[in-house]
Amino acid sequence: MAEAHQAVAFQFTVTPEGLDFHLSREAVRQLYLAAVHSWKKRLVRAKNSFLTGVYPASPSSWMVVVMATAGSCYCQVDPSLGLIARIQHWLPRGEALTPQAQAVVSTVVFSTGAWLAAVLLFRRLLRLMLSYHGWMFEPHGRMSRRTRLWIALMKIMSIRKPLLYSFQSSLPKLPVPPVKATVARYLESVRPLLDDDKYQEMAALAKEFQEKTAPRLQRYLLLKSWWTTNYVSDWWEEYIYLRGRSPLMVNSNYYAMDFLYVIPSPIQAARAANVVHSLILYRRRLDRGEIPPMMALGVVPMCSYQSERMFNTTRIPGKESDTLLHLADSKHLAVYHKGRYYKVWLYYGGQLLPPADLEMQFQRILDDPSPPQPGEERLAALTAGERVPWAEARARFFSRGPNKAALDAIERAAFFLTLDEDEHGHEPARPGCMDAYAKSLLHGRCYDRCVTPLPPQRPLSPPQFMLATDKFQLGYTEGGHCKGDPRRQLAPPQRLQWDIPPEGVAAIEASLRVARALAEDVDFCCFPFSTFGKGLIKRCRTSPDAFIQIALQLAHFRDKGSFCLTYEASMTRLFREGRTETVRSCTSESTAFVRSMADSRRSRSERQQLFKAAAEKHQQLYRLAMTGAGIDRHLFCLYLMSRYLGMQSPFLAKVLSEPWRLSTSQTPQQQLKMFDFEEFPDHVSSGGGFGPVADDGYGVSYIIAGENLITFHVSSKFSSPETDSQRFGRNIRQAMLDIAALFDKPPAAAGK
Repeated sequence: MAEAHQAVAFQFTVTPEGLDFHLSREAVRQLYLAAVHSWKKRLVRAKNSFLTGVYPASPSSWMVVVMATAGSCYCQVDPSLGLIARIQHWLPRGEALTPQAQAVVSTVVFSTGAWLAAVLLFRRLLRLMLSYHGWMFEPHGRMSRRTRLWIALMKIMSIRKPLLYSFQSSLPKLPVPPVKATVARYLESVRPLLDDDKYQEMAALAKEFQEKTAPRLQRYLLLKSWWTTNYVSDWWEEYIYLRGRSPLMVNSNYYAMDFLYVIPSPIQAARAANVVHSLILYRRRLDRGEIPPMMALGVVPMCSYQSERMFNTTRIPGKESDTLLHLADSKHLAVYHKGRYYKVWLYYGGQLLPPADLEMQFQRILDDPSPPQPGEERLAALTAGERVPWAEARARFFSRGPNKAALDAIERAAFFLTLDEDEHGHEPARPGCMDAYAKSLLHGRCYDRCVTPLPPQRPLSPPQFMLATDKFQLGYTEGGHCKGDPRRQLAPPQRLQWDIPPEGVAAIEASLRVARALAEDVDFCCFPFSTFGKGLIKRCRTSPDAFIQIALQLAHFRDKGSFCLTYEASMTRLFREGRTETVRSCTSESTAFVRSMADSRRSRSERQQLFKAAAEKHQQLYRLAMTGAGIDRHLFCLYLMSRYLGMQSPFLAKVLSEPWRLSTSQTPQQQLKMFDFEEFPDHVSSGGGFGPVADDGYGVSYIIAGENLITFHVSSKFSSPETDSQRFGRNIRQAMLDIAALFDKPPAAAGK
């Protein structure tokens, strides 16, 4: 237990001769360096808090104001209109504060006040400017003078390089849409899905709600929006995420894949080392605020609030509601391999371990021949099953003794790493390899993944940063090992110790049965569509996202012979603490186009016009969702308010019970531009995906990875006789080809 001895800096033993003291100089040195590292981190955070608090001003601008004021006073010009003299009059007099010193102090006080007033004015102006969203609704390629002037002013306001949270307090609040507009857009969204009788019934419920129930609910919701930062975010996190009692695995978690065509290193320990080191570098940049906020048009910042919970955060189970455990810092990693759990320190001597050291530590884990302890191998199945049994088991078996210490090491880790026993990836010669890869990432063996998905949106920047840093900055030797020489004196990873009673093992097995039934029911179809990509789509004069969404509607109609309520995830990060909003992609315009594709009497030009109308409608809905005029989050909050007030609304109850049988999401490509795709075309990401939302529906994620590549991830359930992921995948391929053919833009190779 070398690591245990190194952790003790001071020991003493009682002997007949007295006390025998032992002092470990190396341990004291490590404690000292750790304290220095901690204080440096606190100072950096304090500095960043100040810099973001005064942005777009800076400390140097304060110095300029002080010097300008002092210079004016020296030239006998009073810029304060007598305020400096008043401040000087109120200052205490004495030997320590001479008249000259009083003059200097009063000048500095006035200058600081004037500077702070200017900072507040500029930040208020910045918030007003960020409330302008007219740029989003202008035709592509045609920008109004108003928007051009606005962009120029935004560039002037943000001329200083911003930190991650520089714009955070300047972002506008998410507005509460008018009830009338929300109800009208809802009825418009369900019109193509209902026959005349059902639509009239829904319209009557909507009218009654709008006239009788909604006004009171809306008043309370407006009141909530005034005193909270975001009127949706807290309720959405609590009721949609934390209060859910069903398994998180498949239902809530998601996955992100590796490079599609490239394997940077075949050595597992080396690859894990570079990946972990890259992620900790990203975490360090987050802590220091060095990552700039995501910007639309290069000048419009997006909310960075959820970035802070990407690391050091765990979801703790509860009987009624889960809670989030978020730590300011974590200096170790939790690792799982062949049924054993380990604690791996990420720092030594106050410094982050280089990849060579991490490779050595991971190789030690891979080479460890020790067997799992009783109950240890399948322990993580508790996190994959129902939340209530996990909460009960946690309180009963993991609240004291070695089990609590070991669980704390996992839950308080920077993140959780699994060193898999099976190899997965894209192999064109092996059909179904991507499907197995997706299932492995989503649920694995149901007991080798610590399932703790968090409420924030899918954090896509860390995987992209990790892949680019791993390949283009850290790199490997010719043999595939990490660069550099490891320090052999490092203590090996600490094996976590468990004492799980037979009752605890029984609880683990019960959760495993639930998780396996859920995992075995997931049907995946993942495939790279390389016939064409955004290059050809843009030549069709439409947005790539609208093109794909309409293709999904066509594919679904061919797959099931009907339309369904469709969920497309949009974001509201133009607002403070913004999360997501729904774009209801199944519209009257898109269904009209889809029906025209099955009508032989329709000409190509008619279909083209219908497609363009559907694409324009989709883009309009997407813009409305991004600018706070979506309908689903508003309806959700109105429903919760009705429950709080004890009011019944048949309209809201019906709206909230409608299933999303087609749930879709686009994975952004290259949020962090760290290398050039034209120079490295093979280094594209495969994107990621999620499980089906409805028992009889599909989940579709896609990433537009380049000019000639779109990767699709399709999920459904084997248990549903209405769905088949492979069949739907074939329908997506054909729908993409058929729409492209409408515009005389035939793909180069139709069989790809």
